[in-house]
Amino acid sequence: MHIEPNDLWLFAKIADIGSFSKAGEAIGLPKSTLSRRISGLEKQLGERLFQRTTRQLNLTEFGLKLLQHGRQIGEDTDAAIALAQHRQLQPSGVLRVSMPNDFANLVLLPLLAGFISSHPAISLELDLSARRVDLLAEQYDLAIRMGDLPDDTALAAKPVYRYRWGLYASAEYLALHGAPQQPDDLRRHGILQLSAMLREPRPFRLTRSDEIWSGALPAKVAANSPELLVKLALQHLGIAASPTVYAAVYVKSGRLVRVLPEWEFPAVTAWAVFPAGRLMPGKTRVLLDFLDAGLRELGPG
Repeated sequence: MHIEPNDLWLFAKIADIGSFSKAGEAIGLPKSTLSRRISGLEKQLGERLFQRTTRQLNLTEFGLKLLQHGRQIGEDTDAAIALAQHRQLQPSGVLRVSMPNDFANLVLLPLLAGFISSHPAISLELDLSARRVDLLAEQYDLAIRMGDLPDDTALAAKPVYRYRWGLYASAEYLALHGAPQQPDDLRRHGILQLSAMLREPRPFRLTRSDEIWSGALPAKVAANSPELLVKLALQHLGIAASPTVYAAVYVKSGRLVRVLPEWEFPAVTAWAVFPAGRLMPGKTRVLLDFLDAGLRELGPG
């Protein structure tokens, strides 16, 4: 036996109001539709629910026993609607987010306290590992991913940040090995570069105004952490390819120097990735709004 819960709710509404026509006006359905739905329900149950006369509408004994179940469905529905409305007004719950450790610590950290303070009903669960999580299978709400994204119809993406990239070295390293004057000079240096830059066929590509230089460069160290590469450059171990936001504090303090400052790498986009084709929870929406506002104010890295 299959019973449509909504029919039980309609039955309870009609019983409480005491009239098919008045119930139809209250619900917004024609009397004929209500009559057909209740007749179908009675047929499925194998029992009459109402004793109908031209003047009165009375519940049968079975109808009286069933009434509370119909009322309960209505109460549960109202409670679900109230819960959803409340969560939209004040998003809450656990928000599971995956992002690179460097992005969390060097870009997002200065802004994160504001988000936590503004949304006390949201609990953040952050995965800062280098692995690419499966958002759907592992039930993550959001992931921050860098660069080109593979086609995946199950996921949607929104750009949230643009990284500018440059080359950086310590003054001690440059004093010992000499400062490159043009991109070809980089071939004589050990480059501290991101692992992704070694993947074929992706040579280094530098631009200056309308000029483009492209070529393979020797990797003294390759790692999947720009932050680590910057710290190795601080130890005078080579020239680091890094987002400017990661190196900026050391350039300001004089511990790092921008190498070939007129040249830079193509900017890299950071994307917020989330499940597609479903209603976005309020907790995810407010985090996206926060990223939009906070990172726009911060400016490109």
